[in-house]
Amino acid sequence: IYTLSLHDALPILLAHERCGAQLYRSVAGRTNNPMLKKQYEHFGTETVEHVEILERLVTRLGGDPNYVSPQARATTKADTGLLESTFLLAGSIELMTQELVMLEAVMLAEAKDHANWSCLSVLAQAAPEGEVRDALTEAVEQVEPQEDQHLGWATDMRCKMISAQASSSMAQSVGEAAEQIVARIKSWLD
Repeated sequence: IYTLSLHDALPILLAHERCGAQLYRSVAGRTNNPMLKKQYEHFGTETVEHVEILERLVTRLGGDPNYVSPQARATTKADTGLLESTFLLAGSIELMTQELVMLEAVMLAEAKDHANWSCLSVLAQAAPEGEVRDALTEAVEQVEPQEDQHLGWATDMRCKMISAQASSSMAQSVGEAAEQIVARIKSWLD
């Protein structure tokens, strides 16, 4: 029976962080919203730092940061699909929806990041006192607060974008109804 070891688990987190850095580079380069671009670039920089922290952690624990476990390969495949989803409708949908699709990919990636680092925190707490526990705890303390911020921002921004789209849609409907009423009144006067 195969059991997942820490040396197999850490590459999963590392693969996801690497894909996250790629996602942030991609959406930062394609967004038309300067505020989103700034945040994507900032979180992208932090995600590259998370990759470096995980690479140091793997090395510190005697592993190879270039090792890709079977689960890490599956993670990379899934994350590649998430990135590809941000391109699928490019050019065939309005700009605001395209921005929302990219933001949703970020939010989904950050949800998994948040879960990964929460899991690593649990592993750290369960580890016996010593080098492994210290190394895991140190990494978690560096990254987990940023992951909280990343997920919170992406979730809040998604809600704001959906609300803005809904408000815009309602305003457009009201405007169209007003135009129809004005046209009807004009036809009565003619």
